Amino acid sequence: MASPRIRVAVIDLYNRIQNEGMRAIRELLEANADLSGPDGFEVEVFETRFDGSVPDTSFDAYISTGGPGSPWDGEGKPWEARYFRWLDSVRDHNARGTESPRSVLFICHSFQMMVRYFKLGSVIPRGSRSFGIFPVHLTAAGAQDPLFEGLEDPIYAADFRDWQVVQPNHDRIDELGGSILALEKKRPHVPLERAVMGIRISEHMVGVQFHPEADPPGMIRHFRKPDRADKVVMEHGIEKYKRMLARMEDPSFLKRTHDAVIPRFLARAVAKARPELV
Repeated sequence: MASPRIRVAVIDLYNRIQNEGMRAIRELLEANADLSGPDGFEVEVFETRFDGSVPDTSFDAYISTGGPGSPWDGEGKPWEARYFRWLDSVRDHNARGTESPRSVLFICHSFQMMVRYFKLGSVIPRGSRSFGIFPVHLTAAGAQDPLFEGLEDPIYAADFRDWQVVQPNHDRIDELGGSILALEKKRPHVPLERAVMGIRISEHMVGVQFHPEADPPGMIRHFRKPDRADKVVMEHGIEKYKRMLARMEDPSFLKRTHDAVIPRFLARAVAKARPELV
């Protein structure tokens, strides 16, 4: 008798706004399907921000996506209340320890919501938008974390955001047994605090500010579309546009991060849920 497949819930926070993130996540799940055995992952998408749907705790792994706009947009709205109740239910499930643990990865917008909910730091607007492929510096804890271990520091990541996490609440992070994994690029000429780019809050829950799903071929196709290219050049300048494309095409930049973070997250989730598959 065949074993049941590993179940993955994708919590889509894009609110049906056109995006590359969902495509890239689906492609990573397909590319790493062998981790779940011959039949691949069983994947279900929940459009939480659009229709309020949330998964239950029967899934082995959860990927909560990026999304447009303010991470405070859902404050007081039913969909956000459901999202936070789901988060509590997963924590409660893992705390009981009677079944296999559930693994959660929070990406960008979801990372900011995670920080808000757990009171891990301040979530505030950036002075200007971060837009491009940038270095992300690992902390000592990050360099030893299973998602980043062995990667050259700094890693490079797709970073498109108007918001940031600063002033981390170290006491709260310690209380949860967590650690800060990464900080944004060093800017010696800018007298501002560097934003937090990754936090692990438990063995099974981790969040990153950047987009680990971003794939060079897909991003190149997207940003070479004439309308998209014109918009980027108009808003950010031709030099920044050229530099971003060059980093997408260079395998020493984005590809390493794309090939490591989510595949490692999935491999760990499988190992925790179904060790016989490893």
